[in-house]
Amino acid sequence: MPGYMQPCRYCEKLVPPDANVCPVCGKVNPLQARCPKCAHPLRQGWAACPSCGLSLQVVCPFCGKTGYFGDYCEHCSRRLLVTCPNRKCRAEQPPLGKTCIKCGKPMH
Repeated sequence: MPGYMQPCRYCEKLVPPDANVCPVCGKVNPLQARCPKCAHPLRQGWAACPSCGLSLQVVCPFCGKTGYFGDYCEHCSRRLLVTCPNRKCRAEQPPLGKTCIKCGKPMH
């Protein structure tokens, strides 16, 4: 038996419980934010992940404003992703620090 539909955190339309993208608004991770380092569930406004301690304050690479970690900037609504410059890694991740959260190499 499939799970109950849940509201998208962006548009509040009902989406399947296993949705990776909202079929209505098209935004990723419509159900709950998770820590990009340890995948622990997060809540809006937390300063750090309660599981691994990763800081959840980000500087948007597009508008330069600081805000809470999420899939999209609170100020300009663009997707918050940067790519690791290490050729062996190339992981996409939120702009959460000076080093890659996957390989540990500098992001600049």
